[in-house]
Amino acid sequence: MRRFFRHPVRLVPVGFLVAILLGTGLLMLPQASAEYEYTPFTVALFTATSAVSVTGMSVVDTPTYWNEFGLIMITVLTQAGGLGILTGAALVILVVARQLGLRNRLLVQAETAEYGLGNVRGLLLRIAAIALVSEAVITLVLAGRLWLGYDYPPGRALWYGLFHAVQAFNNGGFALYPDSMLRFARDAWVCLPVAAGTIIGGLGFPAIFDASRTWRQPGRWGVATKLTIWGSLALLVVGFVGLLAAEWGNPHTIGPYGWADKMLTVGTQDAVLRTGGFEFIDMAALDEESYPLLLGLMFIGGGSASTAGGIKVATFFLLAFVMWAQLRGEPDVTVGRRRVASTSQRQALTVALLSVALVAAGTTGLVALAENVRDYRALFEVTSAFSTTGLSVGLATTLGEPGRLVLTVLMYVGRVGPLTLGSAIALNTRRRLYRYPEEQPIVS
Repeated sequence: MRRFFRHPVRLVPVGFLVAILLGTGLLMLPQASAEYEYTPFTVALFTATSAVSVTGMSVVDTPTYWNEFGLIMITVLTQAGGLGILTGAALVILVVARQLGLRNRLLVQAETAEYGLGNVRGLLLRIAAIALVSEAVITLVLAGRLWLGYDYPPGRALWYGLFHAVQAFNNGGFALYPDSMLRFARDAWVCLPVAAGTIIGGLGFPAIFDASRTWRQPGRWGVATKLTIWGSLALLVVGFVGLLAAEWGNPHTIGPYGWADKMLTVGTQDAVLRTGGFEFIDMAALDEESYPLLLGLMFIGGGSASTAGGIKVATFFLLAFVMWAQLRGEPDVTVGRRRVASTSQRQALTVALLSVALVAAGTTGLVALAENVRDYRALFEVTSAFSTTGLSVGLATTLGEPGRLVLTVLMYVGRVGPLTLGSAIALNTRRRLYRYPEEQPIVS
């Protein structure tokens, strides 16, 4: 056991698993349900995993099934999962002991992917500041809108604002309304704060910190920052144009809206589409042309070391540069006058292929275990669970226990990350002191 925990990256999946199990136990208590009855194990496990993995997918009607205690627990689990179990533990150590040892610094680095060990103190403080300030601003805007525009009592408006602010920044996707956020699809005072919080939380702390230091000189950004920020902007444009074109005349979604409301609704849905999980457009009513676009965007996800899931924006665009270099016959892969290390290329390829394999296996398992599921819905639910997006076409609520367990495993693996989980399972890291002769096989 000591040998297993010697490498800090192995504590990442264990930390999330412990949080999920604790959350499951608390959500099973009668005090957590609206009917004050014991919640079935699979329902509590699914909900806890969805909250800790900041997915937002649910097999029950969240606002009616859970009472105040249950909703508070979901909020706490979402916050813990979004910031990272190990980052939170390091913050506690920092407050209590006023210092961080080498092991604790390594633990934080394994979760946040920050560069260097000397910046751990500043990293933790900046993470906490960004999260708390962002959530506080979103809370105040949403609470003010609900109070002044929808006649909510001040206390209720503040609670609803806080709940959805935490979900937005952490890319959670749980909502206190049966229709998610459909009722606010044309309300800019609700749409814009939720979209902004989702984007900020989904960029990733390394990209935010790097860009903020040299925001006037984008050319000095690191390769990962460039891939994440410019790639995210490109995906937002592609998603907006594609979804707007596909749904423009759909009478079941945005067809009846005016052009300004169409732009606002599609722009907000596009912002939360890759990992946010909120529905400003009914996913079950989309035209079939929209689903391939949604599947691709969900699979890519957000930025590295962020509250988002997926294979990550930098991974996707790094592979695009790898293919471009190969097609051009270039000996090196370069991004912005920087040569990308071969190790990073192999990691990106490993993450992508493992993710494709997991989504394919999950879809096959869901089709085999669930009844009357033979269409795109199985692939959509599996991709949404693995990418920790949380969007649903209504299949999750109809699944039995085997199907729920499949999605539960995918949410956990999707949050931990295929590469991190693989590194945690590998008990030994070998470094060879020799190299075999090189041979170039035929690839066609």
